[in-house]
Amino acid sequence: QDILRLITLWFNYAGDPEVEPALEEGFSAAPLSAWLQVVPQILARLRSPNEHLLITIQELLGRLSRRYPQAVVFPLTVAGKSPVVSVASSARQLLRGMREDGSEKLVRESEMVSEELIRISILWHEQWCEALEEASRFYHNEGDTEAMIKALRPLHEQMQKVGPQTMREIAFQQDSSRELQEAWRCIQRFETSGSKVDTDQAWQSYYKVFQKLRKQVQGLTHLDMQSVSPLLLNARRLELAVPGTYDADRPDEVVTIASFSPSIEVMTSKQRPRILQITGSDGRTYQFLLKGHEDLKQDERVMQLFGLINCLLAEHEASARGDLSIARFAVVPLSANSGLIEWVPRCDTLHQLIKMYRKSRHVELSVEYQLMRSMCARCEELSVLQRVEVFRHALASTSGADLQRVLWLQSKNSEVWLSRRTTYCRSLAVMSVVGYILGLGDRHPSNLMIARQSGQVVHIDFGDCFEIAAFREKYPERIPFRLTRMLLNALEVSGVEGNYRHTCELVMNLLRSNKDAVMAMLEAFVFDPLITWRLLPAHAQRGGGTAAAGAEVSSSIRGAGELLGSDQGPLAGRLLHQDPLREESEQAESDPHLLSTSCRQARQRELRQNLGPEGVRADPELLSATARTVISRVYAKLTGTDFRRREVLDVESQVERLFQEATSHENLSQCYVGWCPFW
Repeated sequence: QDILRLITLWFNYAGDPEVEPALEEGFSAAPLSAWLQVVPQILARLRSPNEHLLITIQELLGRLSRRYPQAVVFPLTVAGKSPVVSVASSARQLLRGMREDGSEKLVRESEMVSEELIRISILWHEQWCEALEEASRFYHNEGDTEAMIKALRPLHEQMQKVGPQTMREIAFQQDSSRELQEAWRCIQRFETSGSKVDTDQAWQSYYKVFQKLRKQVQGLTHLDMQSVSPLLLNARRLELAVPGTYDADRPDEVVTIASFSPSIEVMTSKQRPRILQITGSDGRTYQFLLKGHEDLKQDERVMQLFGLINCLLAEHEASARGDLSIARFAVVPLSANSGLIEWVPRCDTLHQLIKMYRKSRHVELSVEYQLMRSMCARCEELSVLQRVEVFRHALASTSGADLQRVLWLQSKNSEVWLSRRTTYCRSLAVMSVVGYILGLGDRHPSNLMIARQSGQVVHIDFGDCFEIAAFREKYPERIPFRLTRMLLNALEVSGVEGNYRHTCELVMNLLRSNKDAVMAMLEAFVFDPLITWRLLPAHAQRGGGTAAAGAEVSSSIRGAGELLGSDQGPLAGRLLHQDPLREESEQAESDPHLLSTSCRQARQRELRQNLGPEGVRADPELLSATARTVISRVYAKLTGTDFRRREVLDVESQVERLFQEATSHENLSQCYVGWCPFW
């Protein structure tokens, strides 16, 4: 908490002659290891225009790299790949200093591991599939040929200049290079002639490639390390620590990478994350989720916040007695669109539990959704009152006791069941309150997990924070946190009364009593330039951006298939002449609760297009104003003025109001179906 306050003052007043002496005194008093907790925030400020701040940051990072090279080598390697020139050059300069100070092998290994993991996270097949989807959207939906060429040019240049370096990439080039070269020649002719005939001819070739790649990508179930990264397969006994394991308090017990597993499992979800296993020097196997197509910097910051909140919970007598804490896991960003997440063992998502239970009883997974469709096929076009009626029809026709039964059936006796239910209740309450303060959205059934042994609720995927989901144009989330009927029924006979309400009030009271410490944490979070730009409206720099994103989301939610997990994109729809792939439609109909990421992807695409990578073109004043608005909203929650500015609610009244909002049928019925408000 103190170090967060210090860096906030440092970033705001660096170079101020009146404040500088006090800052220097704070620097000298703070132990060097304390700065390791805020390395991500410090690296983010390498883009600052304040010369004095940059000098002091580089001095501090230089001291850290000499004393704790394992702690900073990976973050510096990632920063060295930043699209922001000032950040990348400063990071590379610090890495050169580490090489000169005797960490040559460590830096080389870090760069190799980072580069290869990025290569594995998004294969060439997937890069081209994604780029062709985006280019098709620009060309066919928006009529923006220039943006289409801009989306495809880097991949063509990569094939020509860098060339294939693995067996997978060689196979891709042999299979697709002829059509891609032919298409690119047509694009080059268009740049000279301006004729639409050339671009249409190019798309004939692109579509042939897309058809082949789409089948290959959808069929990915595992990858052989030999074919995707022989360098990692042959890496043995590295000096580099296993990501996320380094502890500065135990420098003599560093667990280094002994080897990488020869096979990588590919999960079947839309983003196709990989399950990667690393053997450590201690003989243990460390399992990670390797994610592409997603920037994990915000998830990393959220884990920092959870760590600080856990400290507050541990120091408070009542919360410590109830063993209240938030489940945490290591998050290691690799680049602007890939990263590692520590695998959380022996946990099942809410979606998996319900699917398993209903399958064993031969119950249709989407029974509530089918009931709603039987009453009205186009619920999104109804008024709020009509939606509530349809929603209540689905609830009245089903029990909603699935999770309650699962928790009972998974317990070997009543004593175990009672212990698991108590842990489930308390952990659900802790994250309800913390999630509300953080403005955490998108809590669909695949983002909540339950530990098999303890019953603890574990949240994953923190891409939507500070009420972003509440203000989106399509299907805004009106609820403060997820407290749907299945979660309520699993609390058993007392419902929200008793343990759940008591824990919510205890945590809310603790956070409100320590609001200065909480605000210090959140200010460091929100004023981080790598985070703030994500909170801007998508049309911040260019008119019509949000409308375009909204139109795309609107089109993506027409019909159950596209709303709830189908991979049908503009390219498939346009070039298949609106003839949807039957197997995908059938899959979506049978399981319409799979998350559609269309909304978030559309928003991120608009932001990158309008503000540049990592928001480099964002207006600093707009960033600052957005951050202040977010902080003001959080402060209102921590002072009980979140519902009415002039009326201060006590903790009990505030918690009661949150319960009402979270369980309101009016609010729940406005969620998109993939959020499963009826569960």
